[in-house]
Amino acid sequence: MGKNNSGRRRGDEGFVPAKAYKDLDFLDSRAGRPLRIMSEFVEPEDRFDRYDISDTIVFFGSARTLSREQAEQSLADAEKNDGDVEQAKLDLEMSRYYEESRELSFRMTEWSKGLSVDAKRFVVCTGGGPGIMEAANRGAAEAKGNNIGLNISLPFEQHQNPYITRELAFDFHYFFMRKFWFSYLAKAFIVFPGGYGTMDEFFELLTLVSTKKMGKPMPIILYGKSYWDEVLNLDAMLKYGMISPSDLDLFKTVDNVDDAFEHLTTELIKHHIDKPGGCM
Repeated sequence: MGKNNSGRRRGDEGFVPAKAYKDLDFLDSRAGRPLRIMSEFVEPEDRFDRYDISDTIVFFGSARTLSREQAEQSLADAEKNDGDVEQAKLDLEMSRYYEESRELSFRMTEWSKGLSVDAKRFVVCTGGGPGIMEAANRGAAEAKGNNIGLNISLPFEQHQNPYITRELAFDFHYFFMRKFWFSYLAKAFIVFPGGYGTMDEFFELLTLVSTKKMGKPMPIILYGKSYWDEVLNLDAMLKYGMISPSDLDLFKTVDNVDDAFEHLTTELIKHHIDKPGGCM
């Protein structure tokens, strides 16, 4: 195609180039990665500001844990259809953690709603998926409180549960940005039984606290004594000199909702109740 005397290409009179921030091919490209990363910081920050979220209580735990109702149905189906009865019985036993996550979240949400503050304090936050995450979002929703789901795009297991406050439902691509938002507004963590993802989150949290990268007081609860005593042997780390004795004081192991609720509320009142929501 030739040019006319004005320098324009023939047939281009109506051509308007795309603005870079509207060019989806560019935004999805390798060159656009810094912008995608930045968007997963700026957009959540803006949304939390708009909805007056001051700080959070974060629940971690397995996506695979069933509610008691689901576990009872699965056991009945296994017995009726010659299924894996032993696994179904174990799922029913583990369903206590779903119900206790749900109850603890309900109680913490009711407690936080009763505080005489303007901002929304100590809002329940989870990874947004099924299992323990669903239970915590569900408990907060049943207490008629706002709650947050920081979902992550995965090829399996992870889907957004239906109990998250719609305006506070997020879908992250980058694990590290999701982890940032778990920690940035958090004032407490409760770690229920889980697998690799839960262990990763727990140990990264301990690393941040022990190295003083997270300077704010941070109650951490390891929930489910029998499970964690079998899965973790942190005393061995101490024995071989890999951690200090004080590192075992960075968290508290509990085995029931009452103890968890008492520890959380005591620590939050002591360290945060008269202070505005803050960051790392």
